[in-house]
Amino acid sequence: METTSRAVAQAAAAEDGGHAPSAWRTVDGYLRAPFPWYGLDEAFTGRRWLMQVGATADGVVEHGSIGHGDEPSVRSEYTAGNGQEVKEKFAVAVTVAANPVRRSADGTGLLEATSVSSAAWLAGVGLLSFTWPGQMDHSLRDDWLEQQTETAWVLADDLAGPDWSTLSLPVDGVPTPFHYRESEFGWVLAGSTQAGVHVGAYGRGMSAYGLGFAVVKDISAYAGA
Repeated sequence: METTSRAVAQAAAAEDGGHAPSAWRTVDGYLRAPFPWYGLDEAFTGRRWLMQVGATADGVVEHGSIGHGDEPSVRSEYTAGNGQEVKEKFAVAVTVAANPVRRSADGTGLLEATSVSSAAWLAGVGLLSFTWPGQMDHSLRDDWLEQQTETAWVLADDLAGPDWSTLSLPVDGVPTPFHYRESEFGWVLAGSTQAGVHVGAYGRGMSAYGLGFAVVKDISAYAGA
């Protein structure tokens, strides 16, 4: 999806401040979406916050993310004042509209269909956007991110491959199969819902095995969280 690269670029630009720009948190884009948003279910009692939405050139919202727990900084690991390593604990739910192959708004071409692989790639790239190996020079991060993004796409395109395992998690209370993988940077998972959307997720410091997902009843409640 072309909108994903824009989201990655925004995340990279935010690295000096350590957090996503406030524009990501506006609820307007979420309210324009023609599909339901998913987040962690009520078993998660921590903080929830808006991240960003991705839209087509003609403004149709196709995907977006909701964060849970600590807000991840771009540098995933840092050192506290006492010299101890501190790791953030967060999980991000990515909702992707299930779209078949369709014509673009101007009728000149076809728009890419979305699938569980789309959710897996968006989740994989989302995790990468908040990752920066500590030993890497700042000037090399763009090259590293481009290479890892391509790797995330290859992995997402082969969900039946050996890099993925399966686990069952509740979605709206119904056990649902998900594709799951772990890396040194965190974990990524992706599956589909009965509501006609695909759900991806990524995180670090929180176990994916204990998570559940549910439709967000009032996305406006997350504004300014």
